[in-house]
Formats: sequence, structure tokens, C-alpha cells
Amino acid sequence: MSTPSIRKPLGVLFILAIVVMWAAVVISASPWIGRAWWPVQTVVYLVAGIVWILPLKPVLRWMER
Repeated sequence: MSTPSIRKPLGVLFILAIVVMWAAVVISASPWIGRAWWPVQTVVYLVAGIVWILPLKPVLRWMER
């Protein structure tokens, strides 16, 4: 039987930290985004909703090693 790895719990905490920080960035930018024309707001929020996933790939890869 192998020893449990600390990588997965640390990775989960790191992922949660990334999500919280990204949400704080988007929330802090929302007054400016809210003044934009609604199609621009839609694009900004769609992009913001996808971009936070990009830094997760290396973290997930590290967690699985």
C-alpha cells in the first residue's frame, strides 16, 4: 500500500485560492464592466468565466503525479 500524497489536498486548496482571487478581480472590475454596452459585458463575463480555468491545467497535472 502506498503512502497518501499531500499533493491532492494542497492542489485543492490552491485551486480554491485561484477561484477566490479571480472572483475578487472580476468583482472589483464590475463597476467598469457594468457601464459598458450589454454585448461587451456579455463577452467580458464569458471570457472571465473561461480564463480562470487556464492556470488549473498545470496544477491538476502536478496533483496527479
